[in-house]
Amino acid sequence: MTLGSLENNSSISSTFLLSGIPGLEHMHIWISIPLGFIYLVSILGNCTIVFIIKTEPSLHEPMYLFLSMLALTDLGLSLCTLPTVMGIFWIGARNIGHDACFAQLFFIHCLSFLESSVLLSMAFDRFVAICRPLHYASILTNTVISRIGLASLGHSVALIFPLPFMLKRFPYCGSVVLSHSYCIHQEVMKLACADIKDNSIYGMFVIVSTVGIDSLLILFSYALILHTVLSIASKAERLKALNTCVSHICAVLLFYTPMIGLSIIHRFGKQAPHLVQVIMGFVYLLFPPLMNPIIYSVKTKQIRDRVTHVFCY
Repeated sequence: MTLGSLENNSSISSTFLLSGIPGLEHMHIWISIPLGFIYLVSILGNCTIVFIIKTEPSLHEPMYLFLSMLALTDLGLSLCTLPTVMGIFWIGARNIGHDACFAQLFFIHCLSFLESSVLLSMAFDRFVAICRPLHYASILTNTVISRIGLASLGHSVALIFPLPFMLKRFPYCGSVVLSHSYCIHQEVMKLACADIKDNSIYGMFVIVSTVGIDSLLILFSYALILHTVLSIASKAERLKALNTCVSHICAVLLFYTPMIGLSIIHRFGKQAPHLVQVIMGFVYLLFPPLMNPIIYSVKTKQIRDRVTHVFCY
C-alpha cells in the first residue's frame, strides 16, 4: 500500500457534521426558542387534528380521514428532524454517525413523498366531491381510503428504501460538513469520494416519479374541478364549492413551493448564498407541519368547532 493511499484512508470519516445558521453561531441558543416553539405548535397541532378526527364520529368521512393522514405525516416529519435541529441549537451537537444520518434521510424523504401522495389523494377527494357528488359515498368507501393510504405508504417506502444502501457503499473523505441541521440525500451524496452519477440519476427519477407526477395530477384535478364549478349557474354555489378547496390548495402550495425551490438550489443554484439554502431547508421541513393544522382549523368549520370545544371546555 502506498503512502498516498494510507493518507487517503486516514482521512475517511465515520461521521458527518451538521450545520446551524452560518455566521449566527453565537445566537443559536436564542434562535432555539422560536424553533422550539415551532416544533411544539406543530406537534400539538397535528396531534390535536388526529385526536379530534379519531374521537368525533361525524368526522369519519373521506375528507377528514385524508386530513388525519396528512397530520400523521406532518407529525412524523417534525419528529424526524427535532433531535438533530434542537441538538445543534441547544448544545452544539453537530456530529452524526453515517448510519444515523442514512436512517434520518430515509424517514425524511419517505414521509415527504408520502405527504405528496396524500395531497394527491385529497385532490382526488375534492374532485369526486365536486364533479361526482352523487357517487361520492360509493367511490370513497373506508376500504378504498385504507387501500389508498397503504398504497401511498408502500410506494414511498419502495422508492426510498434503496437510498441508504446506495449511500452506505461510498467512502466519505475531505469535507464532511452538511449545509443543513438534518440529513438529506442530495446533500450527503455530494460528500462521497466516488462517482455519484447513479445516485444522482436515481434521485432525479424518484423526484419525477413522485413529486412530478403527483403535482401534475393535482393540477389536472383542479382543472376538472374548475371546469365543473364554472358550469354551476348559482354564484353562491360556485363560491361554496371553491371554498371547500381553499385549505387543500394552501397545503399544496406550502408543501410544493419550498420543496421545488430547495431542489432547484441544490441542483442548479451553486452560486446561491449558503444562508439561502439553510433558510429554504427550514421552510421546507418546518412550515408545512406548522401551518397545515392552523389552516385546516381556521378554514374548516367542523374542525374549528371541535378544536374550540377541546380547548375551551
